[in-house]
Amino acid sequence: MSGDGRLLAVVTERRGRPTLQLRRVQGGRILDLPQLNQHQPHSSPALSWNGRYLAAITQRGQRRLAVILDRLTGRLHPLPLPGGRDPLRLSLSPDARQIALQVTDQGQWRVEVLDLSSMLEPDRPAGVRSTTRAPETQP
Repeated sequence: MSGDGRLLAVVTERRGRPTLQLRRVQGGRILDLPQLNQHQPHSSPALSWNGRYLAAITQRGQRRLAVILDRLTGRLHPLPLPGGRDPLRLSLSPDARQIALQVTDQGQWRVEVLDLSSMLEPDRPAGVRSTTRAPETQP
């Protein structure tokens, strides 16, 4: 759920595959995420404070990949992990300045925290030098 409580990211089954849906909490309206359609299955969704950024784990071929979708610009940011590490779960900070990834590396589990401040603008609550709120539909 986004920090402001407006949006909910859930994984549902569509055509036999786990698929990410973004819903408005009030009314349940489903918002389109076309940038993620080709990268399935999905798991471990997380939203920033206003829902501008949506992080998830997707799959490309046989590799799992952590990605962040900037819903304001429509840009998909892959987060490649060197050394053959595969993401299992993720947690996005409310302002989207950091992401914690639980990864497997040669059979061992560990947590890595990545700094996203050079890649993403902060998504802060209204009144706190806020960035523009993500649209209800894609740009």
